[in-house]
Amino acid sequence: MISKIVNDLQAALAGVKDGSTVLLGGFGGAGQAHELLDALIEQGATDLTIVSNNAGSGTTGIAALLAAGKVRKIICSFPRQADSHVFDGLYRSGKVELELVPQGTLAERIRAGGAGIGGFFTRTAVGTELAAGKEIRNIDGEDYVFESPIKADVALIKAHKADRWGNLIYNKTARNFGPIMATAAKMTVVQVDEIVELGELDPEAIVTPSLYVHRVVRVTKKA
Repeated sequence: MISKIVNDLQAALAGVKDGSTVLLGGFGGAGQAHELLDALIEQGATDLTIVSNNAGSGTTGIAALLAAGKVRKIICSFPRQADSHVFDGLYRSGKVELELVPQGTLAERIRAGGAGIGGFFTRTAVGTELAAGKEIRNIDGEDYVFESPIKADVALIKAHKADRWGNLIYNKTARNFGPIMATAAKMTVVQVDEIVELGELDPEAIVTPSLYVHRVVRVTKKA
């Protein structure tokens, strides 16, 4: 039976093209595929649109991708925090675009993209600048704003364990955006801590089934 395991990070990212839209799992650093992000910088794809919970912090992860000049636009909920100086500098100098999306709306837009839903109405952001230019509909006496789905070329996520088919389980809250992002991309690449034999994962515990996974790479934790 087919195996989705690849030998190294560069093989996992083969074919990622300039101009791709990339979903990046993680809530801050929790569940973020740091090694895949580093490998994406080395891989060389540029002019990327990044979809993530945040715009990076410090000098690693998303911040490193931004600093390397690989990102044209970022779609996120939290672009600024105490140490988000990389994004802040690039944004203020006009070198990166920002689409700000409330966190619940971001999650639902990604889920809609994976579910094949053509969009949805929400009360979030009604009456604010975030609703500018969007359809407003009155439903049962309340105004709602229309939000479009988010789909991507690639999703880079982190899971705890996988089997060779690509069935995944996550480490507690590190799952965060991973499961919905896996459904909304043409190619889902997953870095995992451990690869187990078929049948070792309890079917009732599998969060992301292999249907949504294309490549799996094991990343050994550094000593």
